[in-house]
Amino acid sequence: MYVFISILILICSAVLVLVVLVQNSKGGGLASGFASSNQVLGVRKTTDFLEKATWTLAMAVIILCIGITAVIPREKVASNSEVLENVSSPVNTSVPDFGIAQPDAQEGVQVPAPQQEVPVAPQQEVPTE
Repeated sequence: MYVFISILILICSAVLVLVVLVQNSKGGGLASGFASSNQVLGVRKTTDFLEKATWTLAMAVIILCIGITAVIPREKVASNSEVLENVSSPVNTSVPDFGIAQPDAQEGVQVPAPQQEVPVAPQQEVPTE
């Protein structure tokens, strides 16, 4: 059913493109070949037919596009991710140290004492002239 509606959408879309291309934006198009100084019923009917065909095909495409959502083939929903199913071995999550491991203070390495704050004398205001 999905394929059938998809084919209908493609056919309606192709015919809609052709109908729009036949029309002229100023009312000419296919009907302009039959034009004379006064418009006879044939020219008017052709323009009306092309306009009705355009609206009908546009509505058909819209309705078919909305309707196709009801028949979209749906597969069984997997509980696991496909990525997780395709992984052959677990990933190593340990963080490499890149040779910059910090030595422990317990191994005899002296840790420098924190610097003491040097008292700063308060600044005096300089008189300006």
